[in-house]
Parts: sequence; C-alpha cells; structure tokens
Amino acid sequence: MTPEQFDEYTVGRTFSYGLKSTPYGAEEYLPGRRVRWSFLDGHCIDGEWFVELDLICFVYEADLSPQCWSFYLDDGRMVARFENDPAATTLYELNQSQQSLYCLGPDVGA
Repeated sequence: MTPEQFDEYTVGRTFSYGLKSTPYGAEEYLPGRRVRWSFLDGHCIDGEWFVELDLICFVYEADLSPQCWSFYLDDGRMVARFENDPAATTLYELNQSQQSLYCLGPDVGA
C-alpha cells in the first residue's frame, strides 16, 4: 500500500491484529497520522506514523525508535510485515471498527 492508500484505509478506524488468527493487539488510527496502540490489556500508548523509504514507520511515546512496516491487502484484509526484522512478525487484520480503542486511565497511586 502507498502511504496515501494506507491513510485512506485506516484513518478513523480501529484495527485488531493477530499472528495468524491469535489476537496480538489493536491500533486506532487518528487524523494527522496519529495512532494509539494496545496489546489488548487496557493499556494504550500514543504515537504517530511517517514514511521512510516506502515503509510506514511508527514511533510511540514510550519508545522513539522507529518501527517500520510494509502493508498490503490480501483478500480484502490488511497484512503488516515488520521490516526491522522480517523474520520476526507478520500481523493480519482480524477485524476493524469505528469504535475507539479501549484504554484504562493513567495509573493512580497514593
């Protein structure tokens, strides 16, 4: 997918991703190339995406090291291949919705 196709396909939606069919995490795609990621545990991290060498790269508030992926459609579903280590991870779109990602509030302590 080109960056323009990726943005058009994702913005305003939340995608659940899996390793094959096993749930892995979810990402909410917000306007302005902003994102919110969760490993489905209620904890979310905010970030943004940008283009580098035809890849879609993400940086998150907790880790500013770019994580670069290639995206393509397969049978109408998005597939994401982690390009920092291609042997490591290929994620598959399990579903998508227009609902916001479920995130717990910040940690509260005494």
